[in-house]
Amino acid sequence: MTKCNHKHHCHEQEQRHDSHVHSCSCQCRGAHEEHHHHHHGHESLRGRLMKIIVAAVLLFVAYMVEKYAELSNLQLLLVYLVPYLLIGWDTLHAAVDGIIERDPFDENLLMSVATIGALSIGFLPGVSEDQYLEAVFVMLFFQVGTLFEGYAEGKSRDSISKMMDLRPDTANVERNGNIEVVAPDSVEIGEIVIIKPGEKVPIDGIVTEGISSLNTVALTGESMPRDVNVGEEVISGCININGLLKVRVTKSFGESTASKILDLVENAGASKSKGETFISKFARIYTPIVVFLAIALAFIPPFFEPAGYGASFAAWLYRALTFLVVSCPCALVISIPLTFFAGIGGASRAGILVKGGNYLDVLAKVGTVVFDKTGTLTKGIFVVNAVHPDNLEENELLHLVAHVEKHSTHPIAMALRHAYPNVDDGCKVENVEEIAGHGIHALVNGKKVSVGNEKMMQSVGAAFFVCEQCADYAGSVVHVAIEGIYAGHIVISDQIKEDAKDAVATLKKLDVVQTVMLTGDHKNVGENVAKQLCLDRYFAELLPADKVAHVETLLAERTKGKKLAFVGDGINDAPVLALADVGIAMGALGSDAAIEAADVVLMDDKPLKIAHAIKIARHTIAIAMQNAWFAIGIKVLILIFVALGVLGSYAMPIAVFGDVGVMVLCVLNAMRALRV
Repeated sequence: MTKCNHKHHCHEQEQRHDSHVHSCSCQCRGAHEEHHHHHHGHESLRGRLMKIIVAAVLLFVAYMVEKYAELSNLQLLLVYLVPYLLIGWDTLHAAVDGIIERDPFDENLLMSVATIGALSIGFLPGVSEDQYLEAVFVMLFFQVGTLFEGYAEGKSRDSISKMMDLRPDTANVERNGNIEVVAPDSVEIGEIVIIKPGEKVPIDGIVTEGISSLNTVALTGESMPRDVNVGEEVISGCININGLLKVRVTKSFGESTASKILDLVENAGASKSKGETFISKFARIYTPIVVFLAIALAFIPPFFEPAGYGASFAAWLYRALTFLVVSCPCALVISIPLTFFAGIGGASRAGILVKGGNYLDVLAKVGTVVFDKTGTLTKGIFVVNAVHPDNLEENELLHLVAHVEKHSTHPIAMALRHAYPNVDDGCKVENVEEIAGHGIHALVNGKKVSVGNEKMMQSVGAAFFVCEQCADYAGSVVHVAIEGIYAGHIVISDQIKEDAKDAVATLKKLDVVQTVMLTGDHKNVGENVAKQLCLDRYFAELLPADKVAHVETLLAERTKGKKLAFVGDGINDAPVLALADVGIAMGALGSDAAIEAADVVLMDDKPLKIAHAIKIARHTIAIAMQNAWFAIGIKVLILIFVALGVLGSYAMPIAVFGDVGVMVLCVLNAMRALRV
């Protein structure tokens, strides 16, 4: 038995530049953050760190001045204003912008009101101690929190932008006998590009000359190079390792894999998860409520104090300002979108492209996985599995068939030629006639050889048979007759992918309750594949419309709270990919239509990556939920203590921890989503 060498298509996962990532990250965040990042986005992490260090030193100097110099309240305020304005100017500016744009209720307003109030509290009648130190501390630690956020976002951005370097800036084009170095977007379909060793493949095409190996590690995570030869496809983003290649361009730069994947990555952040949408809505409702509660806390309780309104107002105002500091929703509104952004970045490094945070949300709840067969669970390339000659040698039967099928483009004909590649042996082949639905006739060295199905054998009067062994292969049987006399048969079938069985088993370990296969192939083929892979159900002999109907039925049958994922690769799978709760396309061999319709693209066509994608999604959602419960729980606890006044002089430092400290912890926790 001879098996053919099939192509391992290199597929590309392009990543975006920092500017693109920044725009995506801004889309993934609530509107409340836009003001803040408007001022911080242009400042490097190093610059912000230096500003924090300088402000901390100036704050220490101000504290020493207060401790050892006898200054009035106003003089002390001026001393503390130096570090306060240095570290807090951006936040104050963003708060004013929010008010001007009639969208004031964000963390910048809360921090501004709380710190300005703390700076002012020392001037109230009956107050003996100022709160200048606490006010600057609050703003300083708020900036420390945003520094951590920027660092975490930078790590997420790096994971996405690393592969962006794979996009070539130039292409070597052969024009009029000369080699011109041009921009890839100026190369036209049909032109020949030359790719030297060490260079990147600039645009999709077919190899016309040369043999080489391609490095795909940054695209798919696979370390094994992919060998390419004349007639095979190369996809932009791969790196040519050793041989000189000439490639005929088959797609324009805008339609090439590199550009399409880049567009998908750039738009990934635009699709917000339910968690992100909830946080955005939450912040817009929560912030004004907190502000009005703080106002009520400052002005209403003093009416009921026996010491009198004037004497009690300062104490209650201090509680109200502390209340504002701790109630700032930074931890939620920053860490949860950042968690999803990190999850998408981490998945991309593993060769899994997720088009948006909402699809991570759905992936985490998948309970039913529906597979297409060909190209998804199987390789989609036919090979010869068995040769059963009758009164001939096995090699002679393959020799005759390969000559008859020499010029056919049918996938079965290609498998037969691969089984006996040496057809240039001087044999004379003439009068080739292809009969649709039957097979091919040809004269090989003067003898009429008929290759085809049972109908072909009946038409030439050959007494054919199919042995019992053939049933074990669950493939297509090709019969052969010489001068009307039966000469034997060859079994050809698709090959199951090496990791397909492990993929199904792993999904079941992840509590996926149902695995289903839909195929247009014959029932015996579908049954054989389903049995080998231990699938729960299968449906065979389906047209594209039948697949849609079956998926609609499965959607209606799914357990409450569970989602359905469909995995496919062909153009006929596009409607079902769009219909499913989450569509997963096998990217490397998949059609453009399937990749366009899918929500998740697996870059290296390995079914095991489906389980990996679900694990990443669940990991990301778990981190987001941890952040949400931790932030809300700590804040509610501190808010209760602040309102009751039991924290005394420790109220403001604890409030700072409840806001900035919790935000830093949540941001650091969000970074774990990068680790897949």
